[in-house]
Amino acid sequence: MQESSDVAAWSVFHVRLIFLIVIAAYFMDIIDASIVTVALPTIRTEFAASIADSQWIYGAYTITLAGTLMLMGRAGDVFGQKRIFGVGLVLFTVASFTGGLAPSLLSLIVSRLAQGVGAAMTTVTAFAIFIGLFAEGPERNKAFGYITAILSGGFAAGALAGGVLTTFLGWRWVMFVNVPIGVAALILSQKYLPVGKGWLQNTHLDVPGALTVTSGTILLVYGLTNAAGVGFGSLLTVAPLLLSVALLAGFLVIESRSKAPLMPLSFIRRGSVLTANATALVLTSVVGGIGFIVPLYFQNILGYSALDSGLLTLPPALIFFIVGGWGASRMVNRLGPRKTIMISSAFIALGTLVLTPMSPTGSAFTLIPGLMVWALGASIGFTAVNIAAVAGTKHGEEGLAAGVVNTSFRVGFPVGLAVLLTVGSAFDPPSTAAGVVAGFQVAMVAASLLGVLGFVLALRLKDVKPQWGNPESGAAPAP
Repeated sequence: MQESSDVAAWSVFHVRLIFLIVIAAYFMDIIDASIVTVALPTIRTEFAASIADSQWIYGAYTITLAGTLMLMGRAGDVFGQKRIFGVGLVLFTVASFTGGLAPSLLSLIVSRLAQGVGAAMTTVTAFAIFIGLFAEGPERNKAFGYITAILSGGFAAGALAGGVLTTFLGWRWVMFVNVPIGVAALILSQKYLPVGKGWLQNTHLDVPGALTVTSGTILLVYGLTNAAGVGFGSLLTVAPLLLSVALLAGFLVIESRSKAPLMPLSFIRRGSVLTANATALVLTSVVGGIGFIVPLYFQNILGYSALDSGLLTLPPALIFFIVGGWGASRMVNRLGPRKTIMISSAFIALGTLVLTPMSPTGSAFTLIPGLMVWALGASIGFTAVNIAAVAGTKHGEEGLAAGVVNTSFRVGFPVGLAVLLTVGSAFDPPSTAAGVVAGFQVAMVAASLLGVLGFVLALRLKDVKPQWGNPESGAAPAP
């Protein structure tokens, strides 16, 4: 029996419970991202690591997460979402525990690599389950808003918890905190998620396509992460980026000839899938760059503690929680994804531009207005881009759609970090605090231009008007 048939017969209580399990998977990923970012300066001090080396604590996780998303999404379609989801939870939980015990920077980075693979398995299958759980249209849009609200709360909780745990218990507890969440999610998922044998009963996994796209994406993120530390002119950046281009080009050739492609090229060409994913990459690149630069400015330049830095993220997090949770879906239902993303991009461009008055002797509160405007734009944009990227997804494509859009979002983070840090250091070498801040200011201008690029891409989006609540979709109505 297909999983979609099971979904249609579920009770409202069952739908809500599965939705909570889906959210738990995303919550672990988002809390891990924010909690580790706040703890980075403390980890760097304990291991006597440079800024370039310490970024691999975040970069290692990003590389394997982004690199394996598409593979794991399609693996869920073939082998069953529940199976891949459960294995991912186990891997993520164990890696979190070993990361907390890490005796060296290298061992911590290895654990973060494993965490990234586990997170890819859980988040992409959770997203695929979500797509099949709610019928396309207002109900799914509303559920997207709830996810944005709860994950925004998770980001704020992670930032605050990172500050509290790092200050009072030590940075290792930012890793250990994932363990009880992972165990609870594993128990619930094994009990309540549908068994399902996979959507594509007679399809094998496209191994050549999987190898090329995974290795190509990993090399792309690796090269971009190197670019953030040593610039785009370094061999450590150029070599992996060129290899990435060759592998990803090979992937497209393989997919065009494969009888059972990992990513059918017809899917990318459908509607606004390609434009929506390009927009996701651009808008997320702004978040990736700012999410790295602002905590560094608060702690390394202004001298704020990890706890204070975490508390300063609460105002924009509230914007994400309220606007992203309850306002974004209503905007999409009323205006459509295209106009909503245009408004989002405009606010992102304006908000990042308002961040430029930072100075070596200034106050963190100077940045709050800009962060609030930026958060307003991002909170409605993320929901709208997700809706546009999965619009028109057919039965059996849930994992594929989830893998593609999540890859776009994940690759955007290192793209933004690499571009903004490279631009900033090129205009004013960071030899002094004043030089670092001057570079940050140039980076904020570059981030604003990326917001403008997001606006231009949004102009090309086509608003899809599906048959709301089509019974053939096999999805359950939202509770």
